[in-house]
Amino acid sequence: MFSIGIDYGTNSVRALVVGCDDGFEYGTHVYNYPSGDQGVLLDPSDPLLARQSPADYLKGLEESVRGALAEASKHKAFDPQKVIGIGVDSTGSSPLPVDENNGALSMDPRFTDNLNAYCWLWKDHTSWREAEKITALGKDERPEYLAMVGDTYSSEWWWSKIWHCLNVDRSVFDAAASWVELADWIPSVLAGVKAPADVKRGVCAAGHKGLYNPKWGGLPDKEFLGKLDPAIADLRDRLYDTAQDISVPAGTLCPEWAEKLGLPEGIAIATGAFDNHLGSIGCGIEEGMLVKVIGTSTCDCAIVDLSKSDTIPGVCGIVEGSILPGFFGIEAGQSAVGDIFKWWVERVCQGGPDLHRELTEEATAMKPGQSGLLALDWNNGNRTILVDQRLTGLIIGQTLYSTRAEIYRALVEATAFGARAIVERMTDFGVPIDKVVCAGGIAEKNPMLMQIYADVMNRTMLVTRSAQTCALGAAVAAAAVGGSHETIGETTRAMTGLKDIRYDPIPENVAIYEELYGLYLTLHDGFGGITRDSDLSKVMKDLIDIREKVRG
Repeated sequence: MFSIGIDYGTNSVRALVVGCDDGFEYGTHVYNYPSGDQGVLLDPSDPLLARQSPADYLKGLEESVRGALAEASKHKAFDPQKVIGIGVDSTGSSPLPVDENNGALSMDPRFTDNLNAYCWLWKDHTSWREAEKITALGKDERPEYLAMVGDTYSSEWWWSKIWHCLNVDRSVFDAAASWVELADWIPSVLAGVKAPADVKRGVCAAGHKGLYNPKWGGLPDKEFLGKLDPAIADLRDRLYDTAQDISVPAGTLCPEWAEKLGLPEGIAIATGAFDNHLGSIGCGIEEGMLVKVIGTSTCDCAIVDLSKSDTIPGVCGIVEGSILPGFFGIEAGQSAVGDIFKWWVERVCQGGPDLHRELTEEATAMKPGQSGLLALDWNNGNRTILVDQRLTGLIIGQTLYSTRAEIYRALVEATAFGARAIVERMTDFGVPIDKVVCAGGIAEKNPMLMQIYADVMNRTMLVTRSAQTCALGAAVAAAAVGGSHETIGETTRAMTGLKDIRYDPIPENVAIYEELYGLYLTLHDGFGGITRDSDLSKVMKDLIDIREKVRG
């Protein structure tokens, strides 16, 4: 038996054909979104705007799956008639407005030139004002809503984006019959759903981004939403009442898409979830494990037993069933990681892949602290702990002799310091983290970064077996709803694993990074607004002292 995982990323969509018995990857294919800047629709007048084309999603669905099946068919053991399930993950929160037939509003000729009718990509931060107002209202009126999402609502999330659309473009808001997360929309398309009310909504997106919780009847109540705007309260009736975890199918493959993809009708479609949540399943997540999916941004996921749940300020939510059924899923992360390196190498230094390699080689030869540089990892805001998308990047300690490679390494170290802050926030609130498993292209291809993370966090870094972990997790969910094994736990154990690669902390590096991390926290707390009496006057000279000690 086989299953297919489809991973909707920031720049492309990938399909993966996997054996349900052993996780062998028979075929994969990537479709790069053709629209905008590497698939992202931008507005030169507003750097906070980031949208995507649903037409790209549909074309990518067909091209990626057919390409993966073609590659899989080169194996004699593969038979497309034995594909038992399809699973989908996506970025998030990435909501899109739909019409009464569940069609993307951007594909209506009236709105093809209007970016507000497109999918509002996860990294769109235009709704920061709305997010601040939702946070303030939540603290005053419904603190229980915010408690389960880290006490702060984000501009990356569902309600703030939809409310911003209402505030800036009433024509789009009024034309939308409903709104659907990308992670839910693609499964509904595959299942042939023609009415928004019939779309099966995943608890992953609903709980982490939509303030959904069965304790208060699902979505936020209309009285609360009406205090945002009466139109938002009215919209609630056109959304959904319940959300489900990945143990429940979203439907079965409809005739139209069975023909397009060359697959049998009636294949089980798994309930959609966010990329890093299913990526955690692709890493074989279990209690005590932190999964880091390192890409353009980073998502950190963990699970805890239902009896151990608690609120954790500053994380992106604690939601029952959002990762594995039967556990609370915890999400945190950084709004930019790979994007920061890309910004430095490609935008500032005007280089390409060769310069990435060159700077990595030069940075690898450096010792911790020898550059005298320290950076903050907030070039795209802060997602976890501070939850403030208006924060920006910082590099301190530069001299007339600072080099491109030194700054490159300082940026890598900044993301490692941010990652450590997240781990410490979780462990401070009782989340067990006994091992760290990393996934994503950066974890696969950049040993320098992995060693820095091990040294900064003083923890061994392990690497997942699959290079397509998110797509693999989607395939695991698909195999589970297709009936490949008795339980999803058995399915996960059969289809996932780790590489024989580990990055252990180097004691002398750990000692230097302890000093640098203390300075990072001074910058973090001072510029992040945690404390107004941080003594920043010593940071530059402390960096010089560390630099001279290392060089001496």
